[in-house]
Amino acid sequence: MKLNYKRTIFVGFAFFLICAFWQAYDNTIPLILTNKFGMSQTLSGGVMTLDNVLALFMLPLFGAISDRCHSRRGRRTPFILVGTIVAAVFFVALSFADMAQLKNITEVKAIDDPAALSVIYNAEKDAELKTPDNESFQLGELFTEEEFKSIPSQLWLDAQAELTTPTGKTVKFEEIKTKAEFAKLPADILLPGDDGTIGEALREPKITEQWYQLVFSGGALRAWTVQDNAPGAVYPMQDRFLAEGAESEANTILLHAPGKAFVNPHYTDYVVPARQAYAWSVTKANPSPLVAFMILLLIVLVAMSTFRSPAVALMPDVTVKPLRSKANAVINLMGSAGGILVLGLGMVFATSAVKNSLMSYTLYFGVIAGIMLLALLIFMRTVKEPQFAAEMEEDTKRYGIEDREEELSGSRKLSGAERKSLIFLLASIVLWFMGYNSITSKYSVYASNVLHKDYNLTLIIAQAAAILAYLPVGLLSSKIGRKKMILAGVVMLTASFTVASFLRESSPTMLMNAMFVLAGVGWATINVNSFPMVVEMSKGSNVGKYTGIYYTASMAAQTVTPWISGFFMDNYGMMTFFPYAAIFAGLAFVTMLFVRHGDNKPTAKRGLEALNVED
Repeated sequence: MKLNYKRTIFVGFAFFLICAFWQAYDNTIPLILTNKFGMSQTLSGGVMTLDNVLALFMLPLFGAISDRCHSRRGRRTPFILVGTIVAAVFFVALSFADMAQLKNITEVKAIDDPAALSVIYNAEKDAELKTPDNESFQLGELFTEEEFKSIPSQLWLDAQAELTTPTGKTVKFEEIKTKAEFAKLPADILLPGDDGTIGEALREPKITEQWYQLVFSGGALRAWTVQDNAPGAVYPMQDRFLAEGAESEANTILLHAPGKAFVNPHYTDYVVPARQAYAWSVTKANPSPLVAFMILLLIVLVAMSTFRSPAVALMPDVTVKPLRSKANAVINLMGSAGGILVLGLGMVFATSAVKNSLMSYTLYFGVIAGIMLLALLIFMRTVKEPQFAAEMEEDTKRYGIEDREEELSGSRKLSGAERKSLIFLLASIVLWFMGYNSITSKYSVYASNVLHKDYNLTLIIAQAAAILAYLPVGLLSSKIGRKKMILAGVVMLTASFTVASFLRESSPTMLMNAMFVLAGVGWATINVNSFPMVVEMSKGSNVGKYTGIYYTASMAAQTVTPWISGFFMDNYGMMTFFPYAAIFAGLAFVTMLFVRHGDNKPTAKRGLEALNVED
């Protein structure tokens, strides 16, 4: 008995287009809601739960409806066809509502424009605002209008700047210490010696005031002009990084490579919250674009909800039970391929760049819709659902996997022990989705405001790790069992989120990437096995129903977690982002220990096959 990988790949194109859409949705919609409509993290998190609220009843409903569908194209294909077309068309239409809001905030849409900053300052100078770290401030108390207008989105550390030590010696920044050299001495801080030479202060916990003065007094920090893509004059407010309580910002700045532009902490701490407050006031004054945006978004989400369960249920419809973990690995690989393609497009369109924080998404959404329709075309031309399902039934009888008459009649019911296992399995699904979805739905916001990194690249790394892991995980699962693999995946997920909780902009980029590799492998290990464990308890006649149950659990978690995590980010700071996810992932390990059913079952071998030790 061997899996038909070619056929499974073609079946996976339905999941490919689904994941392509959700990757674009998770990355861009939170940014549109916060940057252009000015919503808080809590409110935008509430909007991000809409798809999950719909899914709570739409996925079980359409899973069950597709079970009873008898179209000549099969039970699942008609839903995939219609739902994809509607979703793709209205996803493009969504960008026009976004453009309408962009037109309403046209006075402030230009990045690094003094006139735009002046409008923001005069509108919000007396408002009570909060930094990403949840520190309250008022623009009028911190800056004059001229000072606020001089805050650039990016800075540039000039390696050639001549710096003067407290003793009067002139040196160049690059002669003091490079970023690479400095990174090798995380606890050793350079200080000017009494005789004007450069000495070391060993085992200091942070860069000291003398080091700040040495660097900043020489004018090494320059503004980076977005329009000209080049360094401009010396940043006039660099002395603000020497103020009490600003040590972490100065430390972060000094860990950037000289000669390379980086995001100005003053910009994300003060300009972005003020601009979002301005956008929210415009939205309240003229809510028409938001109303149109929400109506179109609702249509898109309803369309996606109508065919997600049928698309996922198609794999077990055409795959015998012992091969479903392997098949699910291929399906998830196809989904990751769709996600990674969209992340690559995000890098091409530079959706995470500061200069594009108020970009138009019309072309980007159009390309995503085109990818969805192309994947649908491939699916429709290659997947013959009725034929594939009939062949699966023949294989099931041939290999004596189970009594098909009992299965088709629907007479088999879950035992008490099976029901208990199903409940604990669904609880585990809820918990790990609470953790994982809080990351996927808000990481673009966290990366932009805290890490100042390209979220597209980091997520690509995670998806690539998952793609590489899916097939090996599927093979291992068939050997050592689904439950053991899931427990290992939960440990990896919890560990990655826990370590990431302590990482900041100044932390090594490779370490954050490594944590997302670990998270990607962990999530692949969980994903490959959790859905087959649920449908293992189903009958052939109600696979769609159990698919709906699986998605009800996952969507219940995804319904509340963006709102809850957004609430914590708004009220307790963005540093709660990763710890929140780590806690829920850890709890899933506990509930998973009580699952006793749904694991791999040995297949009865017949004839010459009984002598073969291979699959």
